[in-house]
Amino acid sequence: MFSCLLLAPLVLCNSSVAQHPDSPIGVFAYVSNMSVDWVGYGYAALVASGGVIGYVKAGSVPSLAAGLLFGGLAGFGAYQISNDPNNVWVSLATSGALAGLMGKRFYASKKFMPAGLVAGASLLLVGKLSLTLLQKPQES
Repeated sequence: MFSCLLLAPLVLCNSSVAQHPDSPIGVFAYVSNMSVDWVGYGYAALVASGGVIGYVKAGSVPSLAAGLLFGGLAGFGAYQISNDPNNVWVSLATSGALAGLMGKRFYASKKFMPAGLVAGASLLLVGKLSLTLLQKPQES
């Protein structure tokens, strides 16, 4: 829930969101010609909520700090991809770093939660972003 509150402004303040002309106060907006990176936002929410859960269950402040830092970076990367689908570098660096760090922790502990889950999700996102880089650029 907390991570959804953090990510909502990123989704709503997109440059391709226009004000609805019939709205009396201009709060409601409609999306025009925008592809939202829902996978990236979901990944960011997973990472941030994992840090919060680690803090609540074990009292781990480093888990909270790392979860919010990497979740925020992943959310920012998803925001950049939503604006420009070819701008994958922040998301790729964040998910690659988490894949390496959490993969090492999973290898050492053999515990799926949380290291294996985050490492697996990070590897899947790295694969998705790598395929995006390898595709031919679309003509406009």
